Amino acid sequence: MTRVWSETLYDAYGQHFNTDKILFESKTEHQHLLIFQNARFGRVMALDGVVQTTERDEFIYHEMLAHVPILAHGNARRVLIVGGGDGGMLREVCRHRSVESVTQVEIDQAVIDMALRYLPQHSAGAYDDPRAHIVIGDGIDFVRQTDLRFDVIISDSTDPVGPGEVLFSDSFYANAKRCLNPGGVLVTQNGVAFMQLDEARETAAKLSRLFQDWHFYSAAVPTYVGGVMAFAWASDNPELRRQPLTMIEQRFAAAAIKTRYYNPAIHQAAFALPQYLLDALAEETGK
Repeated sequence: MTRVWSETLYDAYGQHFNTDKILFESKTEHQHLLIFQNARFGRVMALDGVVQTTERDEFIYHEMLAHVPILAHGNARRVLIVGGGDGGMLREVCRHRSVESVTQVEIDQAVIDMALRYLPQHSAGAYDDPRAHIVIGDGIDFVRQTDLRFDVIISDSTDPVGPGEVLFSDSFYANAKRCLNPGGVLVTQNGVAFMQLDEARETAAKLSRLFQDWHFYSAAVPTYVGGVMAFAWASDNPELRRQPLTMIEQRFAAAAIKTRYYNPAIHQAAFALPQYLLDALAEETGK
């Protein structure tokens, strides 16, 4: 019997899914984990009542959060992923043959285990890649304690509630910067800007105090409802964000990666933001 599951991220607004079949549901050590089947979006994973990923549209989010910083950097050898237990981000990073080492820090082993079982195409074998090093632990503790340094850091976190809340803190951003090699870049999931404008403002205020160059870029992901998904960008090398289209095209061609959403023109255009977001950021930071 089909039942309706409702997301609980926002007050007074939400989205609903028909759950054709519950594949897994449990309270893990850290959060409530649900995986169900939906006729339009395939298998859907939700954590604490919020959609995290679906089989149908995951490629948009994962391609944009992985390929934009890696191709903008141009020489990313060591990459850190914080979160991302479903494996989609690891999959996209590992598609870059030039990347020599990928460290993933995921707080919840159950998310990895259940994604491997019920969403195997998300990781598509990436967890078996010899370049992948998986750490089960808290991302904020890892960036505070590690001696490793990275060219690109990707924070693929949940929204700033529950286990993901600390990944939006001053402490996380400051320690992530400590872990970056000179000229490196940090990108983070930053919510749907129209619905979570205060979150964007707060992130901008924190990043502007730490990095010479900060901004946001965006992509439209159907199951992240309410407008475009915002990704925060931070680096001490302003040129990374302003790479000419011809350079991104050359790097993309050299990478020989087949994508379904990302392309060099999308890369460049993604940094153009709606005026309401630009105005809110300017009010917060004076820039």
